[in-house]
Amino acid sequence: MDPMKDPLIKAWVEASGGDADYLDFLSQSAGPAEWIALSRVFLPRFVEVEGCVLWDRSYDPGNFRLWHNELNGDVASIEATLNQFRLWLYVDIDDDAESQANALALAQEIADAWRLSLERAFPQSVFDVQATDTVDGPVVSFTSLPSASC
Repeated sequence: MDPMKDPLIKAWVEASGGDADYLDFLSQSAGPAEWIALSRVFLPRFVEVEGCVLWDRSYDPGNFRLWHNELNGDVASIEATLNQFRLWLYVDIDDDAESQANALALAQEIADAWRLSLERAFPQSVFDVQATDTVDGPVVSFTSLPSASC
């Protein structure tokens, strides 16, 4: 994904005289708090609960127990249900084709980063990490591939 192809970044760079780039744009648009929060989007933390690997943000003990019971302890189903980052809930995506393509490309970049984070956190496991374009918008998700039971 080339950030310089984003219309907003491209316009900002052109308005600044063309000597700036995406990092200059970001430095003018985001402060330390935004950088810190963004780093956790790309480098999330994970928890392991009863054989399930879960995105720490999606883990709540009560909610986990409900889904564990509802899905009869099936690891893949629990992970598929809880490990979803619905990008479209947090990023306003215009209806034009370019904006939608950029949003999906962003989701794919996040999925790549999650894959690396999962490999680092769980080197003995294999994960299926996806960036999917849904009718609502992009979703990043993952499940572990080795069979285990919760």
